[in-house]
Amino acid sequence: MNPLSLLLVACLLAPAQIAKAWGFFAHERINRLAVFSLPPEMMVFFKPHIEYITQQATAPDKRRYMLAAEGARHYLDADHYGQPLFAAIPRSWSDALVKFTADTLQRYGILPWHLEKMMAQLTAAFQAGDGTRILRLASELGHYMGDAHVPLHACSNHNGQLTGQHGIHGLWESRIPELLGDEGFDYWTGRAGYIKNMRSFIWQVVTESALAADTVLRLEKKLSLRFPADQRYAYELRKGVLVRNYSAAYTKAYQHVLGDMVERRMRGSVAAIAACWYTAWVDAGQPPLNLLTIIQPDKLAIQRLDSLWRHGKIFDREH
Repeated sequence: MNPLSLLLVACLLAPAQIAKAWGFFAHERINRLAVFSLPPEMMVFFKPHIEYITQQATAPDKRRYMLAAEGARHYLDADHYGQPLFAAIPRSWSDALVKFTADTLQRYGILPWHLEKMMAQLTAAFQAGDGTRILRLASELGHYMGDAHVPLHACSNHNGQLTGQHGIHGLWESRIPELLGDEGFDYWTGRAGYIKNMRSFIWQVVTESALAADTVLRLEKKLSLRFPADQRYAYELRKGVLVRNYSAAYTKAYQHVLGDMVERRMRGSVAAIAACWYTAWVDAGQPPLNLLTIIQPDKLAIQRLDSLWRHGKIFDREH
């Protein structure tokens, strides 16, 4: 067998996988669209920097290849704490530390508390008139709020590893948006609204995601049992690399049985992120943003982070 044939066979025998960059599509799209829900007083600052806000949406995921503590900021395993969901978890970080210890909280995720911390930091950045920090915090807060809207970020069976559904995380949050999002999703959310109780809002979002996790897993399992096995996956070139991925037919079939769940959660992410940015600005006293300056990002630091992401090993768990 010639070398090219050997390479092809190796690719065909490889397990299904999603290229690292694929999952970034939804985060980037959500952050970008959130800018257009802002009032003119904020748009004057956010719109000129929309490319940075879009690109920086993926930085927290890339940092998972650099910092061991980063992973826990992206999820909360609701089912670990029993039923009814979250009833046993104090909403205050200090109270949660007393009840469960830092090690336990880090192990099972700290997403809601990290979002609350990010909101406080963004509000302080608005108060200080620190344009550079505003952009970075707003962009990264967008990532975490997007994660909060993903059902499998609120479930210990986060990639179907406990039920023989490995890869479902990427199918739901990456493959469907990338293949079908721009084709038919309605992302319009209207103008950003003010969030009166940020803590309650965050926990409501995460609770909704946790309640949907069982549906996400159950419907994919049911579909897989009746869908022809030889049509479930396909092979395609991604940046010159042949990868095995869920086929377009299977992705569309899963989207059909889910209804508009992915679309709703993406649209909800857009609305929630814009509302968080707006709320932080209002709570800071609605300072004028039209004269803020920013320090250009360190290109070498960005390149180092990209290199770690592309070639390094992820800390904590894979999706």
